[in-house]
Amino acid sequence: MYLLIYILFSVIFILLFFNLAIYTALNKLFNSQNLTTANLKISVVIAAKNEATGIGTLISALQKQDYPQANFEVIIIDDNSNDNTATIVNNLLNDLPNFHLIKAKEKIYAGKRGALHLGINKAKHPHILITDADCTPQKQWISAFAGKFNEGYDFVFGIAPYYPTNSITNLIAQFENLRAQIIMFAFAYLGLPYSAAARSFGFSKKAFKKIKGFRNTTETLSGDDDLLLREAIKHNFKIGLVVAKEAFVFSNTKENFTDFSNQKARHTSSSHHYSIKARLLLGIWHILNLVSFVSVFLFPLGVIFILPFIIKIIIDAFILNNFQNDFSYKINPLYFIFLQIIYELSIIYFFIKSFRFANKWE
Repeated sequence: MYLLIYILFSVIFILLFFNLAIYTALNKLFNSQNLTTANLKISVVIAAKNEATGIGTLISALQKQDYPQANFEVIIIDDNSNDNTATIVNNLLNDLPNFHLIKAKEKIYAGKRGALHLGINKAKHPHILITDADCTPQKQWISAFAGKFNEGYDFVFGIAPYYPTNSITNLIAQFENLRAQIIMFAFAYLGLPYSAAARSFGFSKKAFKKIKGFRNTTETLSGDDDLLLREAIKHNFKIGLVVAKEAFVFSNTKENFTDFSNQKARHTSSSHHYSIKARLLLGIWHILNLVSFVSVFLFPLGVIFILPFIIKIIIDAFILNNFQNDFSYKINPLYFIFLQIIYELSIIYFFIKSFRFANKWE
């Protein structure tokens, strides 16, 4: 009994330490960063597969960028779509001289990675930005990344929220994205980057070539962003963060939980190939949260055993409510306990599913 109490209080202490570090890092990050820009030459590269319904919104958002058209180009790679993606893009690009469409032929890498590789090779500018074909970058997305590149950062990633809708799946996805980005940006600010959203990601072409491009990131069909970041860290490249709201990249969530869980399983599969340090750090973090979460079931042994659960719920609610607006979310705090329970259980589910899930580039 005493050993169990000792373990639980140790968990509480370590969890408090982690959360204090997260809170301090995010507080400094959002209070210290101002949006800066520079007149750098930038190539935006987008892989599109069966994106006929959303590609027009992306092209419109890129047309409206608050950045000189002479200083950026957009390369869209049609990755053998089965719909009329290429036709729609061709029609939209008629009067846009800095936008280009290419076909993904003779890819040397499978999936999205192969399409991006072709686009990056075609890019004529020294800095590359990547987003997804179903995304909507805000007006100063390119400007904000240019500012970071100008400060000397080799790899840069930004905040990528989901649009809110009225569905339960959307609410779960929003909460999962919020929790994930809180940890992602806090750890990156503390000098421990491990993941990035491909919806808002960039790098210098020089650095990309130095890590041999995608050559060492082929363990999974997904995770090209995370595994590129892993290789960048190996080479001690400087990692920058873009947190200005004017540079957010929005997208829609999957419409049903099955599609959402399949997407998360694909993304989780790349975590098996993170660096040992990242896996150890994330493993400790998730075990601490899981132990605190399940401590509620030890309540029959004594009231004290529910303490880690109560502390965890209070800390989570405090951090989520303090920073959700910084990540462009407005989730009702009354839903936090319900969503936190789903979140903790889904982490286990996605992790198990990721071992057997058939990756594919959709």
